[in-house]
Amino acid sequence: MSHLSDSARGLTRLPGPGPEHQPGAALTRAVEDVSQHGFTQTEALEEKRRTLSSLQAALSGVSRECEAAEQELRSKDRAFLLLQGELEALEGRTNVLQGRCVAIGGENTELQIGVAEEEEKARMALERFNTYRGIMQAHRAAALQAESQTDAHKELQDKRALLRMLAQRKEELRKDLENPNGNTVHMEKSENDALKREISVRRETIAKKREQVKKEFETHSQIKKDIEIQNRRFEAILKRLCCQLSRAQAAHRQMSTDVHHLERQLAELKGQLPSS
Repeated sequence: MSHLSDSARGLTRLPGPGPEHQPGAALTRAVEDVSQHGFTQTEALEEKRRTLSSLQAALSGVSRECEAAEQELRSKDRAFLLLQGELEALEGRTNVLQGRCVAIGGENTELQIGVAEEEEKARMALERFNTYRGIMQAHRAAALQAESQTDAHKELQDKRALLRMLAQRKEELRKDLENPNGNTVHMEKSENDALKREISVRRETIAKKREQVKKEFETHSQIKKDIEIQNRRFEAILKRLCCQLSRAQAAHRQMSTDVHHLERQLAELKGQLPSS
C-alpha cells in the first residue's frame, strides 16, 4: 500500500500528455507495479521460508550434535576424574619409590665406601702376599739349587723318568683303547662277558640268599616272639627271686642283729664269771 501511494504521488508529479489520458494510465501502471511488487515479495517470502526451514534443520542437527558433545564431554570429565585419581595414586607411589630410591642410594653409597675399603685392604694384602711370594720363590730357588747337589736330586730325576715312562705307557693304552681292534678292547670285552656271567650267577645266588633270609627272618621273628615270652617269664621269676632275696636279706639282717645281741650278752656273762 505504501508502494502504491508512492507510485500515485509519483504519477501526480509527472507531466502527462493531456488531461483526458492521465487518470487511467496512472492507475493501470500503479496496479502493474503493485502486482509486480507483490510477486517479488512472495518469492522473497518463499525464499525466506526455505531458508528458515534449512536453518531450523541445521539448528536441530546442531542441537543433537551439542547434546552428543555434552555427553562426550561428561564422559571425558568422568575419565578425566578417573585419570586424575590414578595420577594422584601414581604420584603417591612415585613419592614412595623416590623415598626408597633415596634410601637405596644411601645404602649404595655405604656399600661403595665399604667396597673401596675392602679393595684397599685386598690391595695391601696382595702387596704383602707378592712380597712373601717373592721371598718364598727366592728361598725355593736356593733350596732347589742345594737339593740338586744331593742324592735326593738323583732320586727325583729317576722318579721323573719313571713318570715320563708311565705317561708314555698311558698314552699307548689310550690309543689302544680308542682302537676297536686293540688288545685292551678285547680284554675289556672278555672281562665284561665274564663280569656279566658272574653278575648273573651272583643274582641267582642273591635271589636264593634272599629267599633263605626271608625264611630265616620268619624263623627269627618266631624265635623273637618266643624269647619275648621267655623274657616275660624270666622277669616274673626274677621279681619273685628279688622279693625272696629281699626277705632273705631282711632275715639275715635280723639274724645278724640277734647274733650281735647274743654275743654282747655272752660277753657280759663272760665278764660276770670271774666275779662269781
